[in-house]
Amino acid sequence: MTILAALFPFGPRAQSFPATMSTVRQSVIRDQAHFPLFVGVDLGATHTKIGVVDDLGRTLSYRTIPTAVNGSAGDDLKRIAEEVLDTIHGTPLQASDVSRIGLGSPGPMDLHKGLLLTPVNMPLWHNFPLRERLGQLCGLPVTIANDGAAAAFGEFWLGSGRNVHSLVMLTLGTGIGGGIIVEGKSIDGFHGHGAECGHIIVDYHDNARRCGCGRPGHLEAYASGTAIVKRTVEALDSGMKTSLNARMDHGAQLTPKLIADEAEAGDPLCLEIVMDTARYLAVGIVTLMHTIDPDAVLLGGGIDFGGRDSELGRKFLVTVRQEVRRRAFPIPAEQTTIEYAALGADAGYLGAAGLARAELLRSKPV
Repeated sequence: MTILAALFPFGPRAQSFPATMSTVRQSVIRDQAHFPLFVGVDLGATHTKIGVVDDLGRTLSYRTIPTAVNGSAGDDLKRIAEEVLDTIHGTPLQASDVSRIGLGSPGPMDLHKGLLLTPVNMPLWHNFPLRERLGQLCGLPVTIANDGAAAAFGEFWLGSGRNVHSLVMLTLGTGIGGGIIVEGKSIDGFHGHGAECGHIIVDYHDNARRCGCGRPGHLEAYASGTAIVKRTVEALDSGMKTSLNARMDHGAQLTPKLIADEAEAGDPLCLEIVMDTARYLAVGIVTLMHTIDPDAVLLGGGIDFGGRDSELGRKFLVTVRQEVRRRAFPIPAEQTTIEYAALGADAGYLGAAGLARAELLRSKPV
């Protein structure tokens, strides 16, 4: 039996969701649910998403809560665990109805020991025994993963990657996260640092831009939301004319959204910033294609310039594809699908549930 057949023994991996939807949360009541059930938790620096998910990836119950309240990782995880149990009981279910919890978290992580190591935006969570503590608090086995890996698995199971065997996903936001799925397995690496796609090198020069991690030349330093703003500030400081000046004079804050809005309205500088972002991104994508040779590369996260629903988003995607074709080997250049992700902000908790499901299935005799 193939790996895919073992992980997805009930036929099709997902319902037929449109690939270009910005978010998909198909709901189902308990009596219609396909057991076993799983809880997916998407732990973020500011908010945590929790969903009870059935074996077909349909959501029975969902909530989002602030991550940090008390300032202690132990206290905050206890509160999150209580919300997990409340989400289960509100379905209505008992904890015994759920087979596993899957949790996606910002990294880096020691997946073998179940530790959250040194997440940049969560200093109080350093070296925290995430898997053990959550399992104890909820009385359920826990699967942990990097949040980028969880989002990638969500797209593989239920989203834009549901018809492929392998994919790379880049999540574009303040930074750049990533996930790699091959034949139903998340590529996490021996040290738990696999699929750190935002930290591949795109500029080796001594004066290369510095990433949020402090190291030079990473993709994140050129194509993330933070990088977009920095590059725009440099252009403004150089005296380039742009409609941004008038917007900012009236109190608007310089953000990737503002830059995208002005690019959509035709501002030349903003349009150049966005298209240069597409080109930087394509350089990183080609490196990943030549390393992984995936069926698909998916672009997700909060910065998609409107995605398929906007002219700017479509132009951005075309530019990425064109630059990839210019730089990549002919066969992967022509045959690798490059597309926007489909699940939006739901990808993390759905993928975390899917990874818990995959671990359960791997533990059963085939």
